Amino acid sequence: MTKEEKAQYIDELATELSAASIFYLADTAELTVDVINSLRRKCYQSNIRIRVVKNTLLSKAMDRVEGKDFGNLRETLAGATSIMFSEVGNAPAKLIEEFRKKNAKPILKGAYIDEAVFIGDNQLATLVSLKSREELIGDIIGLLQSPAKNVVSGLTSAGSKIAGILKTLEERA
Repeated sequence: MTKEEKAQYIDELATELSAASIFYLADTAELTVDVINSLRRKCYQSNIRIRVVKNTLLSKAMDRVEGKDFGNLRETLAGATSIMFSEVGNAPAKLIEEFRKKNAKPILKGAYIDEAVFIGDNQLATLVSLKSREELIGDIIGLLQSPAKNVVSGLTSAGSKIAGILKTLEERA
């Protein structure tokens, strides 16, 4: 790579990092071509962009991004690194967990999710259990609707009781 190509690569990577609110760093070294192609296919199907990056160039790109603190992610930049960009916070974690049922890798190095930094493969279970924005909104709506449903059902049942009492009194008269 020439200096100009490296500079352009760093600029592109910095632009992607500044635009992304969610990305994962994973170790995909020693995977065969068939396995890596399978991983890429699963990423594509899950709306995840995966890219193999050079650690020094990624570190320089992180330095160029303003307004984001990548914390200790730079410390994970050793060995082969792939970066996974996603719109859903737990999608890459779920993909890694599912893919590792048949393969030893990818190994999670770290993740950046909406300004939160997760370091190490031991964080995979935590990341899998994270809820997406849509799931959180659904939970909030469900919680907000619950008291309203109780009030409506209480009023409905009270109304039917009153109607029953009136009908009984009417029949007696």
